[in-house]
Amino acid sequence: MTDHSLKIEKSRTTIFKAVFPNTTNHYDTLFGGTAMQLMDETAFITATRFSRQQMVTVSSDKIDFKKPIPAGTIIQLDGYVTHVGNTSLKVRVDIYVEEMYSDSKFKAVSGEFTFVAIDENKIPVKIL
Repeated sequence: MTDHSLKIEKSRTTIFKAVFPNTTNHYDTLFGGTAMQLMDETAFITATRFSRQQMVTVSSDKIDFKKPIPAGTIIQLDGYVTHVGNTSLKVRVDIYVEEMYSDSKFKAVSGEFTFVAIDENKIPVKIL
C-alpha cells in the first residue's frame, strides 16, 4: 500500500446518528437540508483528517437522494477521499439507513464535496 493510499484509508470517516422527529420534514423523513449539513460535516472531517491542514468547502457536486430516510432509524455517514489535487481534494459521502430493530440496511443518499487547503490568510496552499 502506498503512502498516499494509506493516508486515504486512515482518513476514512464514519459517523452514526439517530433520526429524531426534530430533524424530519412534514413527510416524517429526514429533511434534505439536514442530510446535506451532516454530509458536509462528515466530508470536512474526512478532508481534515487526510490533509491535517485548514480546509474549506468550495463545492458540493451532485447529491443523489435515492431513498427517503424515515424518522426512528439510524443513519451511517461514510466519508472517503476520492481524488487529491494540488490544493484541493474530493470527498465522497454515502448515507446508509439502518433499522433500529432489525438488520435491514440500505444506501439512501450519496454526494461528493470539494475542499481546498488554505493558509492563515485564506490563500490556497498545496495539500501534499
